[in-house]
Amino acid sequence: MPNDPFPPANRLPTLRQAAFALFIALQLSWGLKALFSTAFLPVFARIGFIGAVFLFTFYATSRRHPALRLLAIALLAPVASFITFVVAEWPNVGKYLDKVEGAGAFVVLTLVSWICGLASASIALRFERKARERAERARVASEKDALERSLLDARLRLLQAQIEPHFLFNTLANIQALVEAGSPNAAPVLRHLINYLRAAGPHLADADATLGRELQLVEAYLSLMRMRMPDRLAYTLSVAPELADLRFPAMALLTLVENAVRHGIDPTTDGGRIDVGAVRDRATGAVNVWVQDTGAGMSESAAPGAGLANVRTRLRATFGEAARLDLHEVAPHGLRAECHFTARETECSPSLP
Repeated sequence: MPNDPFPPANRLPTLRQAAFALFIALQLSWGLKALFSTAFLPVFARIGFIGAVFLFTFYATSRRHPALRLLAIALLAPVASFITFVVAEWPNVGKYLDKVEGAGAFVVLTLVSWICGLASASIALRFERKARERAERARVASEKDALERSLLDARLRLLQAQIEPHFLFNTLANIQALVEAGSPNAAPVLRHLINYLRAAGPHLADADATLGRELQLVEAYLSLMRMRMPDRLAYTLSVAPELADLRFPAMALLTLVENAVRHGIDPTTDGGRIDVGAVRDRATGAVNVWVQDTGAGMSESAAPGAGLANVRTRLRATFGEAARLDLHEVAPHGLRAECHFTARETECSPSLP
């Protein structure tokens, strides 16, 4: 039987099952002793032998056909009972069974064996059926979880693929503007971009991105942007070192920083400052990762586009439906983007060498 929780290699009774059979044998022996006023040990020896035969027969019989297992118990009951009389009364077993007392004892023992053996086997079959049902439910749940993880991974990779070219094209457009304007910063900016891509390239498709890696990319990007507008951009990064290994969607933080540059700092003549930070509540596991700028603010910025929607979707896909991205205006001007989610200690990736 496929997905059988009782494989052939394990078709022997367990210690627990043997102990349960022994308990039943003891109870029957005490009952028969009291009912027929006989010695306990001879009765227990017979009941124990019959119980052992039933137990090993039940667990050695094919589990594909429960009815055959019950039939085997029914057929073995008189045989096992007869064997006990042969052993106990040898060599006068024939004469003993010819007597009414002996024949009556044989009939009683066989009836008791039938009733108790078939009842116990029926109960055991019911437990096995429930165990199979539990195993099947667990298998289905496991397959469902594996499928959901595969779909989630595919979804995250698709969302990430949308972010990467978006970031690269915007950066190349900035360099093109510097070149067309004849800025002396064009060559240094291009050199920094090459260094950035060389460092970031291996991690752009990393499904196990961490907040520490994201901060490295953000710092490289902001350094690049500050070379483009050295008098108009300042930035700070304030993230506790213990959060560096925290799992975080790849390129998501960079998307928020890029939005802050494009829609917050670029549109203003005076520029501004971008602050990036993260804190975690150890008691609840609640994490707040933010990107705040002192630029144009929400009212003058371009309407939120695919980038922010992408970040929201990827946060929920990574941390659950409770994860969210909030946008708040900052007085006197500016915008603060906050990623809220819950991450336990187990959601930290191993530290990189």
